[in-house]
This record gives sequence, C-alpha cells and structure tokens, in this order.
Amino acid sequence: MISVENISKSYGSYVLFEEASFKINPKERVGLVGRNGHGKTTLFRLIKKEELPDSGAIIIPRLYRIGCVEQHIEFTEDTVLKEGMRGLVEDEKEHFWKVEKILAGLGFSSNDLKLNPLELSGGFQVRLNLAKVLVSRPDLLLLDEPTNYLDITSIRWVERFLVNWPREIMLITHDRGFMDKIVTHTLGIHRKKIRKLTGDTEKYYTQIAQDEEIYEKTRFNDEKRRKEIELFISRFRAKARLANMVQSRIKTLNKTEKKDKLERIKTLDFSFRSAPYRGKRILSTSNISFSYDQNTALIKEFDITIGACDRVCVIGKNGKGKTTLLKILAGALPPQSGQVDYNPASLKGFFEQTNVNHLIDSRTVEEEILYAHHDIDRQTARNICGVMMFEGDSALKKIGVLSGGEKSRVLLGKLLATPANLLLLDEPTNHLDMDSCDALLAALDSFEGAIVMVTHNEMFLHALAERLIVFQDENAHVFEGTYQRFLEKEGWKEEKGLVKNIPASDDSLEPGSKLNKKELRRLRSEIITEKSKTLKPIEQRIAKIENKIEALEKELTEYTEAMQKASEGNTGKKIVELSRAIYASQTSIDRLFDELETLSEELNEKSALFENRLKQLEIPEGEKE
Repeated sequence: MISVENISKSYGSYVLFEEASFKINPKERVGLVGRNGHGKTTLFRLIKKEELPDSGAIIIPRLYRIGCVEQHIEFTEDTVLKEGMRGLVEDEKEHFWKVEKILAGLGFSSNDLKLNPLELSGGFQVRLNLAKVLVSRPDLLLLDEPTNYLDITSIRWVERFLVNWPREIMLITHDRGFMDKIVTHTLGIHRKKIRKLTGDTEKYYTQIAQDEEIYEKTRFNDEKRRKEIELFISRFRAKARLANMVQSRIKTLNKTEKKDKLERIKTLDFSFRSAPYRGKRILSTSNISFSYDQNTALIKEFDITIGACDRVCVIGKNGKGKTTLLKILAGALPPQSGQVDYNPASLKGFFEQTNVNHLIDSRTVEEEILYAHHDIDRQTARNICGVMMFEGDSALKKIGVLSGGEKSRVLLGKLLATPANLLLLDEPTNHLDMDSCDALLAALDSFEGAIVMVTHNEMFLHALAERLIVFQDENAHVFEGTYQRFLEKEGWKEEKGLVKNIPASDDSLEPGSKLNKKELRRLRSEIITEKSKTLKPIEQRIAKIENKIEALEKELTEYTEAMQKASEGNTGKKIVELSRAIYASQTSIDRLFDELETLSEELNEKSALFENRLKQLEIPEGEKE
C-alpha cells in the first residue's frame, strides 16, 4: 500500500496540484486521468522518487517493489528471450516459459525470440521492456501509455493480463475504453486537486460534474443569502431597537466564507471541414495487389467500393499491410496490380505518421497550419493550434524543435484546416490525450463525408465502424458490419477457444479461475440481489432528502417574501419571527445538502463496485442462449 499525504508540486508559478492526499490499497487497479500537462507523469515520477514534492510526503512500505516501463532502451543480452528473462525474480531465473508466454501475447513470434534485441524495431523494443516489467512481478505496476506501439490483438491480450493482475496497478492511457475495462478506481487531477473514486472514468467524470453543479448551486444560494443579509444591515443599521440583530448579521457575514466562482475550463471542440459531395460512390478498387518482396504478398486482389458517407475501419496485427493499403487508397503509393478509381469530385484528406517529413523545419506551428489552405486566417490557425495542444507561445515553436508526437499533432491540425469529403487516417489517436481523443471521436462522428481509418482503439471501433477491412489469415477481406458483430461472428484468430478469465477482484474467486455459464449466472444473480439490498435504502433516503429540500426551499421563498412585506410595514415583532424561521430553514437546507452529497458519493461508489463485479462475470456474447 502507498500513502500520499498532502503533497504539492509546482514548477515556478505553474501549480500542478496542492495538498493532495490519497492511498493505493492492496489489489487496486487505479486509472490516472487529467488533462495534458496537469501532472500525471509528474505524479509517477514522484512515486518513483525521481523527483521530490514541494511539500508533503509519499510513504512507501519497506521492500515494496515498484515496476515501470522504461522508455530508455538498454539491452545487454544477445537474444530477445534472454533479455526478457532478465526481468524474472531471483527464485524464478530459469522459468523461461513465463517470458515466452508474455512475449507471445505481446506479438513476438517464436523466431523473434532468437533475434538480437537491437535488431528489433523501436516499437518491439518498447514491448520487450514492457515484458521485462510484467515478468518481474512488482508490488505496484506503473504503466504510462502501455498501448503505444501495440496492435489490437496485443492490446486485448494486455487488457486480459492486467485484469488478472494480483497486485496494484496505476495506469495512464489515452485509450478510455482500455482503461475502463481494467481499473477498479479512478484517480483524477482536476483544478489542482487529486481525487480518487471507486469505478471507471465515466463514474469519475459524472461525479465531478455533479459536485461542481452542487458547488455552483450552493455558491449561488450563499450569494443570494449574503445579499439579503447586506440588505437587512443597510436598511436597519440606524434602527436602535434592531441593533442586536444587525450586529448578529454582521458577525454572520464576517464568518461566512465567500465561495469563488469556478473558473471555466476550456473544452476541446473542433470539427473537420466537410467539402460538399453529391455522388453515391467516392472510391473503388479493382483487384489491387502489393508486396515488398516476391515471396510475401501483403495485399492480394483486394476489392472494395466506398460510399459517400461510409465509416470504414482497417484492423489487424502490425506488419500485415494496413498502412500500405491506406497509402494505396490515398494515392500516396501505387498498387503493383489492379487500380484505384476516385470520383472526380472527391477531395482527400490524408493523415499518416511518416508525413511529418513534409513539414518545413523553419516554419512555426502556427505558420504550418496557416499555410494548409488559402482561406485560413491567423485566428483560425491559432484556434486549431490550441485544439492540438499548442496553446499560447507554444504555437510559435519551430517545427525543427518538435518531438515526433508533436509533429504528428501538427499534421492533424493541418488536416482540420483542409476541406475534404474523404478522410484517410492512420492511427490518429497516437500522441493525443484522453480529452483530445474524445473531441476527435466527436469530430469524426459529425463529419459529413467518408472515413477510412486504421486504428487499434476499440472505443473508436465500437463507436464509428460500420464496415471493416480485416487483415487476418494472410490476406485482407471486407467485413460488412460493426466491430461488435465482427467479434461475435469471426473474432481474432489468436483468441479462438479462449475461455473468459474471471478476475480476482471477487474474494470468492482465485485469479484466472474458469467458470461455466451456470456458475456465472448464479454468481451474477447473487451480486444483483446483494446490490439491490445495499443500494435501495440509500436511494430511498436520497429521495426523501430531495423532497424535503424542495419543500424547505419553497418554504424559504415564502418566508423571504413575507420578510420583505414586514420590512416595508416596519413590523418589528414579525421581522424577528421571520428572521428566525428563515435562519432555521436555511440551516436545515444546508445540512440536508451536506447529507445528500455524502449519500450521493456513497451510492456512486457502491454502485460502481457492483457494476465492476458484474462486468467481470459477463457471459461472452457467443455463449449466450
């Protein structure tokens, strides 16, 4: 268990968080969320003791081991397998099969295990570092964007592996769907505070929104009450017989803490520029084939017709030809045989990571976006810079000093500035934070043209895909249907015959135990019954409190109106009676609001706990009767 006590961290005048406290308890899997630049990676560095907080303390038990994936590449062994075995704990140094299993799940073939690690691509070198951490069995596993460089089947494997992780996890990822399937708790950095809640990101953001709504309502009521007191003081300050009441109001006013209005947080809101298009078909291919060598054909006699508003996602393992096919469809790479036909009115927008070479190093970020299209003005360019996380002076950075991820964001910004009716996108969510991914998903959903997108993000696949191009079994084929339907009808070859593992978050289950449908249904029924018994009393109490608050607020309004009439009539005795009644009503309302907030948080936390337990006991779609 790790205990974080009242830590603060800032860089100069920029404050990341203040007096933050939380605990990571045994077997908790915690997702860390927050906007880009708000301190998520810094918090990881503080936990790893790579940096020190400005104040407060992080208490880590003696002999408690923390494992994290290092981005720095440093290999000493001559084969991938031997390098992976370096991560094994001392009493398992010869258990090479554990390393083989994890490497296979991360996409390494049996032949890859014999390679020198230095011969691997950068993405597979990061995977090897991940494997070394996973086999080391740390007490706390820190994962910062672990899905980077992983293909969809490896991501699904890592997801299953982490759900069954028997110890603690802290996870940063831009992939909301991936996080929500794994975590038991969400830890958020918001308004320079850190808060931990039971449940996934949806529960967390819903609770934050509710809390801020309650805060603003309370602030509004406090302001209203403050003005009423100030009005009372100004009206009756000169009345000798009411001097005690005036002094009492003055003391009350001085004791009342004035709540600041919440600063409006800028939300990402952008859209792609849809060029008009009236045809039905925008692109079609006829028997296209392509290979980089004579022995292996990546694409063989592939045909597809894409309609004006189609949503087509390209899926499959890395190295199978997804990006190559997208380049062919975009006209950036000619097929070796067959042809691609475009409607003459089509306007393509193409996003591909290697296109960063087309950026001009001497230009600023703002200039690159400004020159993307002739009708873009400077203010629009600045707005797009902000959307792509180049706010303020960051928009004036030269392209030559940007990292690869930053250059990719510039490319995406240029695409936003360019009118198109056909978007071809190669993993556009890479290098974006969670909020940017949400905004991108909304922008794609509202785009009026056709989309062809390579992605490993299952949330995007479930939300957007209406058709799929699937790279599996050494060739690409078109699947007519959604991603969920693909999983039900075809599924991934690597997962055939895989029995759904039940995570060890339920105390009655051993990690990775396998249950049949009857046992799953029995356990689900027991949890649903327990959920009803636990939550119903809380829900009933909340309903009673809400009704009581409504009645008291109505009563308070009547008292206030009566007080105004009494003040005009100078009826002192009535004013005293009404003042006491108003004070009693307002005090009751405040007390009930406090109780309502506590109960709402308790309801959300307990509900999230039950939902998480039920989600872990879901019966696979293909096995339902």
